[in-house]
Amino acid sequence: MQRYILNRVLQSVIALLILSVVIFGLGRLTGDPVVLLLPPDATQEAEDLLRASLGLDQPLPVQYWLFISNAARLEFGDSLKARRPVTELIKPKVIISLKLGIVAMGITLLMGIPLGVLAAVKRGTPLDTMANMIAVLGQSLPQFWVGIMLIQIFTVRLDLLPASGTGGITHYILPAFTLGWFVAAGIMRLLRSSMLEALDGEYIKMARIKGLPEWKIVWKHTLKNALIPVLTFGGSYLAAFITGAILVETVFAWPGVGRLVYDAIIWRDFPVLQSLILMIAAVVISVNLIVDILYAYVDPRIRYT
Repeated sequence: MQRYILNRVLQSVIALLILSVVIFGLGRLTGDPVVLLLPPDATQEAEDLLRASLGLDQPLPVQYWLFISNAARLEFGDSLKARRPVTELIKPKVIISLKLGIVAMGITLLMGIPLGVLAAVKRGTPLDTMANMIAVLGQSLPQFWVGIMLIQIFTVRLDLLPASGTGGITHYILPAFTLGWFVAAGIMRLLRSSMLEALDGEYIKMARIKGLPEWKIVWKHTLKNALIPVLTFGGSYLAAFITGAILVETVFAWPGVGRLVYDAIIWRDFPVLQSLILMIAAVVISVNLIVDILYAYVDPRIRYT
């Protein structure tokens, strides 16, 4: 088991290093931030002075080394636009995105697990058909389109829910539902398939012969075994909830990590962009690592693969 965990940790570190190179390179492809930071009539001398003060005149390998060495010490430099430490900009945004992610995950679990179980138990009934329709729509419709339609219906036409801001619990409903529906649809379909397979198991037949109540067979014995593949799927998307979704936060003007990434791309703010994407990648890799380890504990055969 220790060897398995060590190999997974090593793979995660290598993946993060490769991603850091990709993040650094793609950020530079967006263009020169000096052009956006200075007025259009700025002289070449002013551009050169600003570029030198920001450290953008150094060779790319030197800039990458400074970036990755500082990141290893959790120091990400200063924002090119705000001229403030990147950590000061990120910290409040992470908290805001985390709150939205928790609400979205709650909606996901409340939708995905009960509907997935009921669709399997009531296979072939109208309830199963309805659950499948919800799942197909949830995974087919683009999240930004869903968000726009929700704003159009519940804000513009019905005037029931706010479309932006973080004032109260009502501000969370639309963006959290938009985030959660897609993942809930995936969990619903995956859980339904797993439940159908588990319900045909010999141990379930034995439990019925022993006279156990049907609700106990379904919600305790069957669901426990059917959740193994759902754990992997849900864990990977949990990281997206924690770090924020760029499109959803942009549609709802949600001042979280996703919105900060969008602004950093627009302004070519390399320190902020690099730090945010690297942070998101680190969270995703860490969550997947934890899920893999939990998976190995649930199914011991994984440890030897």
